[in-house]
Amino acid sequence: MPTIICGSLAFDTIMVFQDRFKEHILPDRVHMLNVSFTVPQMRRDFGGCAGNIAYNLKLLGGEPLIVGTVGQDFGPYAQHLQDLGIAQTHIATRSDQYTAQAFITTDLDDNQITAFHPGAMMQAGKNHLAGHMPTDSRWAIVAPDGLDAMVQHLADLHSAGVQTIFDPGQALPLFDGDTLRKAISDADYLSVNDYECGMVQARTGWDLSTLRSKLKALVVTHGEQGSRIYQGAEEIEIPAAKPHAVIDPTGCGDAYRAGLLYGLERNLPWATCGRIASLMGAYKIEIAGTQNHHFTRAEFAQRYQENFAEVLPN
Repeated sequence: MPTIICGSLAFDTIMVFQDRFKEHILPDRVHMLNVSFTVPQMRRDFGGCAGNIAYNLKLLGGEPLIVGTVGQDFGPYAQHLQDLGIAQTHIATRSDQYTAQAFITTDLDDNQITAFHPGAMMQAGKNHLAGHMPTDSRWAIVAPDGLDAMVQHLADLHSAGVQTIFDPGQALPLFDGDTLRKAISDADYLSVNDYECGMVQARTGWDLSTLRSKLKALVVTHGEQGSRIYQGAEEIEIPAAKPHAVIDPTGCGDAYRAGLLYGLERNLPWATCGRIASLMGAYKIEIAGTQNHHFTRAEFAQRYQENFAEVLPN
């Protein structure tokens, strides 16, 4: 049964400036900034929240179905998805737009200057699920995308009775209080980091207890401190899996959410879902880029047992 992954698809162009921005930006001239950086190191990665979640879910053995909107330049990404065996039947192409893309320049102090072009993502609200809903899907996630698309997909999935995780992520500032309250009401589960959880409470006017009462479960990640899953009156502490190296945290949240979906698809207990999700985040942080890590089932099972002193369920 396919799991529906609603969200962005994007190209990430990462450049490394072999110096420090502060050496080239005059503090008293920032109002008339005109600088150029030579970047000898560059890579282009496949990204976007839907693409990242789908990639990680496929690694685990799930069957993701992406719902997203892309542009005329999507060809290499489409081939990448085809090579992975990820269905593209619900990806809409806008021939008059470019695929969303981020251009990120990092200096030697890990400071970043980012430019983001949303492109076709801004038309994602026209890619409706209503009337095109896979009848055999039981699980879905609505991840960051255009605001109207996220609202529409949540409403469509709610009407279809598909169990849905709402993951507002970096799109959270787009929501006003009324829209956010409605979005949470249409979802079954909410997954956020600790900062976003505070932002959700501030924007909705709901305290943590009220927020929990609106959901079947609330998942809050705390970075290297692990995560916490609130289900009913229960609070489940999930330890952070130990990475072999800390290289690139970008996309760790997407990997984590793929782990949740994989466990939920298989009706595993929340504690197990959280541990699978935690280990997925550890795999991701060890590799630069959001879709460049790999593992076999045996390797994953071994690291799961090493980290959590229990056997990974089949």
